[in-house]
Amino acid sequence: MLVPLTFRPHHTIIERFDPRARWIFSFLMMTAIVYYWDIRFLLFFFFISFTQYFLAHLTWKETRRGWTFIIILISMMVLINTIITSAGTIGAVTQGGHDVFIWNATVPWVGWNIHFGLTAERLWFGFTQIVRLLAITSMFLVLPFTMDPRLYGSTFSGMGLPARLAYSFDLAFRFIPTLARDFNVTMDAQKARGYEMDKVKGGLFSQVKKVAPLIIPVTMNAILSGEDIADAMDLRCFDTGKRTWIIKLTYRWYDYALMIFSGCVLISTLIINHGLNLGNFWMPDWFLGLFHNIK
Repeated sequence: MLVPLTFRPHHTIIERFDPRARWIFSFLMMTAIVYYWDIRFLLFFFFISFTQYFLAHLTWKETRRGWTFIIILISMMVLINTIITSAGTIGAVTQGGHDVFIWNATVPWVGWNIHFGLTAERLWFGFTQIVRLLAITSMFLVLPFTMDPRLYGSTFSGMGLPARLAYSFDLAFRFIPTLARDFNVTMDAQKARGYEMDKVKGGLFSQVKKVAPLIIPVTMNAILSGEDIADAMDLRCFDTGKRTWIIKLTYRWYDYALMIFSGCVLISTLIINHGLNLGNFWMPDWFLGLFHNIK
């Protein structure tokens, strides 16, 4: 069993829950979140999501790469899809609005007119989108850092997935950390042979050629490892009958409580959104008042 580099036991209350209950909780909460564009409701999920994160006792050093990727992705989505193009907004935002910034320009020689208008609705929608995406991503970010990698297969199988699909998810979750480990081992081995990573300079093709001593061994090792796993599964007649897992998972009362809570939240969300017609885009009057002097 290859252990992902991100997992380290913290012995917290989060790790006591059955991983199946945690995955079901995360999926149900995510489903509930996507129904809302009202920040008053989203703040409730934001609080739950980050409460889980802080209870996991994760350090910045452990999650730095994950948060860096999340922040860059969210920033690009909000800046490009919402602020600049408004392509990622909803009808309540794109229809009209209160202008806070207008810019017009003409491209020389071709005569193209460029018009850019930023509204208060789009600004607030962007802020709402940040809260919404952070609530979803932090809900799932905790899982790989606090879940024993030996439990991935039995977890997905225990959630009702076929054994072949459950084991595929198991391998998928362990692929990137394993690839990273092989890359570090290969790089150390090549440095011991005189390879100097700091001197990789030049154009694109030149750089690709110079990093070949790292890329080729890692890629070939990944391919051969995949073939070895496939052969081992075939030799053991995998998925020809009912499979068992070494570690058996058992629900406890607090696991049921967690799943019941998340189920009640989702049901309440459906009632609020479809029955009471609440949870759609909302912007406070005080935010619009910040731009009342802008023409």
